[in-house]
Amino acid sequence: MTIHRIHPDEYAPDAFNPGPHGNARFSPLRNAAGNAIPTLYGGTTLECAAMETVFHDVPHAPGLKTIAKRKLRKHRYSRLQPAADLRLADLGSAALRKLGVPRVDLIESDKDIYPQTRAWAEAIHAQCPDVQGLGWVSRQDDSARALILFGDRLAPDPFSSVEAPVDIVADADTFTALIELADIIGVKITGK
Repeated sequence: MTIHRIHPDEYAPDAFNPGPHGNARFSPLRNAAGNAIPTLYGGTTLECAAMETVFHDVPHAPGLKTIAKRKLRKHRYSRLQPAADLRLADLGSAALRKLGVPRVDLIESDKDIYPQTRAWAEAIHAQCPDVQGLGWVSRQDDSARALILFGDRLAPDPFSSVEAPVDIVADADTFTALIELADIIGVKITGK
């Protein structure tokens, strides 16, 4: 499985967020001892990575929406190939049913619920020592899967290949793919 990432250009493609800063669905996280768990988000496609990052806050509203091109600048698109098969806890609808947690409470929730969703991730991390991360059908792009990796559960060099990152605006192929995705979700990229 290739991991697709869109990330700020100040970070290396395979750089884990060391925590404890941020406010995402499953990060920042702390382990049972209270130490920050390094995390890395990704998706199974470029479109998923874009929907989970630069297009994440596009409102679910009819009609034309705009995003300033400057908001895309200083971001890179990277692809990582794990050195070994990853053991991810499945947060798909069937697995969540077994836990008694509706998808709406964990994956479909809004930002104000993130402290609770992070508590679930911390509990999974604590209770499942062989799990290296979480995987779920992306809320933003239900044709792909999103994932988060726990840096403390992976070997020192967890990726067998790390392609050179490309600027998402300057790289013609990547920017064309983003324009096509923007059109699908009713967004016009504006400005220079």
